[in-house]
Amino acid sequence: MLTGILLVNLGTPDAPTTKALRRYLAEFLWDRRVTELPRLFWWLVLHGVILRIRPSRSARLYEKVWTENGSPLLSISQAQAQALQKKLGEDFKVVLAMRYGNPSIASGLEELRNVERIIVLPLYPQYASATTGSSFDAVADVLKTWRIVPDLRFISDYHDDSAYINALIAQIKSYWDQHGVPDKLLFSFHGIPKRFVTAGDPYADQCHKTAKLVALGLEIENWEVVFQSRFGREEWLKPYADHRLIALSKDGIKRVDVVCPGFSADCLETIDEIDRENRDIFLEAGGEEFHYIPALNDNDEHIEALVKILK
Repeated sequence: MLTGILLVNLGTPDAPTTKALRRYLAEFLWDRRVTELPRLFWWLVLHGVILRIRPSRSARLYEKVWTENGSPLLSISQAQAQALQKKLGEDFKVVLAMRYGNPSIASGLEELRNVERIIVLPLYPQYASATTGSSFDAVADVLKTWRIVPDLRFISDYHDDSAYINALIAQIKSYWDQHGVPDKLLFSFHGIPKRFVTAGDPYADQCHKTAKLVALGLEIENWEVVFQSRFGREEWLKPYADHRLIALSKDGIKRVDVVCPGFSADCLETIDEIDRENRDIFLEAGGEEFHYIPALNDNDEHIEALVKILK
């Protein structure tokens, strides 16, 4: 029996242009899972303010990280899908899809229409309604139009899976073997509004558990969890990464390493926000060394971990 594997990641614009970013952000920010505000009010804010200002600024940032194969997230995700297909063999068909932008979840599922069983693997190790939950919505919206629905398995998270944890430990140890050990290791996760957690989202607990398991495997004590990428004026999960970096520099911490376990592939948020913007914040505040430890991407340990999770 042929099993289809639908790998899902968040998404990417088609090009580093204002037009492409406006189209991408309109789809992303209109998702009810991402922005839980009254629709009429949010439509006015989104189209009257945000989509008039943010696309051009985001386009300039994407232009800095764009590659000949597209955005880093897309090119790395494609490499992950190809590596998984090679590892899994002919009994599986691996297809990549993005929750927003292209290739879409609808187009990915269409490629799998004739398989008997589908496993959906959102590449978000920690469950959040705005990412994993939204991906489920998109899959369900497509499948409810099919007359014949295949057997379906949806993997909601793998935040404490031993293969994933060991891959992170191996990645960090390999980096430290080459560059030495820091004064402090920060586990930086994408933030979400605090009210999402209050409403029952398990994301924060899962982020902390991932970090604790990795720290135990590394046998270190000088670590902590921070959250990045907040947006708007309301309170998000704390501590904020930028605030902690300033505080650590003032506390005499000379070298900080940052790892982002919630990102299965490097993207704008890790390459620009962490490795450029947050680097500058720490160094300008008096820190001496800032190291970003790359995401697992398509390295062998990560692909093996995903194979074990799928099987």
